[in-house]
Amino acid sequence: MTESSEAGPAPRAGVPRGLAGGTAATAALPVLGLIVAVTGWWLVTSAFQLVHPAVLPPPQDVLAAFDARSAELLDGLVATTLETVAGFLISAVAGVLIGLALAASRVVERMFSPLLVAVNAVPKIALGPLLVVSLGWGQTPILTMVVLLSFFPIVLSTATGLTTTPSDLAELIRSLDASRWQAFRKVRLPAALPQIFVGLKVAMPLAAIGAVIGEFQAGEGGLGYQIVQYSGVADSATAWAAIVLIGVMSIVLYFALALTERLALPWVRETTSAR
Repeated sequence: MTESSEAGPAPRAGVPRGLAGGTAATAALPVLGLIVAVTGWWLVTSAFQLVHPAVLPPPQDVLAAFDARSAELLDGLVATTLETVAGFLISAVAGVLIGLALAASRVVERMFSPLLVAVNAVPKIALGPLLVVSLGWGQTPILTMVVLLSFFPIVLSTATGLTTTPSDLAELIRSLDASRWQAFRKVRLPAALPQIFVGLKVAMPLAAIGAVIGEFQAGEGGLGYQIVQYSGVADSATAWAAIVLIGVMSIVLYFALALTERLALPWVRETTSAR
């Protein structure tokens, strides 16, 4: 028997079977979940009529409302998206800086951690009228609401990540007699980045919620403002179209952030176990 026959058939070039199957499943499963959700929605509202249309319109009514007012709803989507992203970026910068301060000094942590917890515990919707009185109408109170609602997870994840450096890495950097800045730049910050991104991913949907709450109270446009306006005239289908767009926006922003994490931290997937 020849050597080539003993070795067996040569592997085929191209994408590995497991990788191709995994990619197909990754693309198909969210679509399948959406189909199941919309089907359940249709069964509840149309087939069995378990919910009054004024409370939850059927999906075909929501689609028709979106088609009739698509230009207005898309304008609101752009406004709400810009407010969400702007407020999230402010929260990210402020949250990381506050987290750095808490991680750098135990005294600072003990002084201000209770205050941060208290601010986070206050129902933010109760602050809406006060923000309107003090800051007026428009973007300022909306962005303030976004920051108030989304900064705390970033602070917590940053402080936690920077204070839980793996002991073997901390011992290694001490044995090399590195300066405090070198230890932070080479070890502590890279080790904390996965935890920081966890806080960012928690904060992103909260930023969208904050933008909508702000538009409820002080908005002159945006999807939250449109929900209030159309609900006030009993046009629940258009209001639900705006709600669906908020959900779509949140999904897109969340997965954009997850993609950013994957591109910025490629070593995380290689050094952690997969499910």
